[in-house]
Amino acid sequence: MSTPDDAERLSPLVQRWPRASKFLLSGCAATVAELATFPLDLTKTRLQIQGEAALARLGDGATESAPYRGMVRTALGIVQEEGFLKLWQGVAPAIYRHIVYSGGRMVTYEHLREVVFGKSEDKHYPLWKSVIGGMMAGVVGQFLANPTDLVKVQMQMEGKRKLEGKPPRFRGVHHAFAKILAEGGIRGLWAGWVPNIQRAALVNMGDLTTYDTVKHYLVLNTPLEDNITTHGLSRYHLT
Repeated sequence: MSTPDDAERLSPLVQRWPRASKFLLSGCAATVAELATFPLDLTKTRLQIQGEAALARLGDGATESAPYRGMVRTALGIVQEEGFLKLWQGVAPAIYRHIVYSGGRMVTYEHLREVVFGKSEDKHYPLWKSVIGGMMAGVVGQFLANPTDLVKVQMQMEGKRKLEGKPPRFRGVHHAFAKILAEGGIRGLWAGWVPNIQRAALVNMGDLTTYDTVKHYLVLNTPLEDNITTHGLSRYHLT
C-alpha cells in the first residue's frame, strides 16, 4: 500500500520542486535566446565604442577613419579580422547574467503571486497585483544579476582597448570577476545597480504582467493546467 511519501517520491520533479523547475526553464530559455542574439549585442557594442575610440584618438577626423560602418559591415569586419567565433566573445557572462536574472525574477514573481499577494477566491489575479509583482520581481532579478551584468559590459568594452592598441585587461570571465572584486570589493560588483533595477522594474512591469495574463487565459480557456507547459507557452508568446 503506497503512502503519501511514496507518492511524493514517485511524482515528477516538476511537481516536487515547481520553483526550481521554473528557474531552470527560464534560465534555459534565456540561454538559448542569448546565444542566438549575442552577435547583435556585440556588434552594437563595437559600433558604439569604435566611435568613442576614434574620436579620442583623431578628433574631427574620426568619422573618416572609423573601421566599420553599419551593423552588417561591422559584423563582417569582426568575422574577417578576428574569426567567426569572435561574434560570441564575452558570451559566458551574458549567459550567467540571463540565467540569474530570468530565473530569479520568475521565481520571485511566482512567490509574490502565490504567497505574498495571493489570488482572489475565483482564482483571479488582479492587474494591479501583476504590475506591482512584476516590478518587484524585476528589481530582485536585476539586483541578483548585477555582478554578471557588470562583467559582461566590462568584457565587451575590451573591444575598445583593442581599437586603441592596448592590451586586454581580462583573461576570461573568472579573471574579470576576481579583478573587479580586488579593485572595488564586494560593492564594486554592484556598480550601477540603481539605474539597472529601475530599468528592470519598468521592463518587467509589462513583461511579467503580460506573461501572467496570457497564462491565466490559457488555464481558463484551454485544457492546459498551470504547469511547465503553460509556463513555456506564455513565455514563448512574449518572445
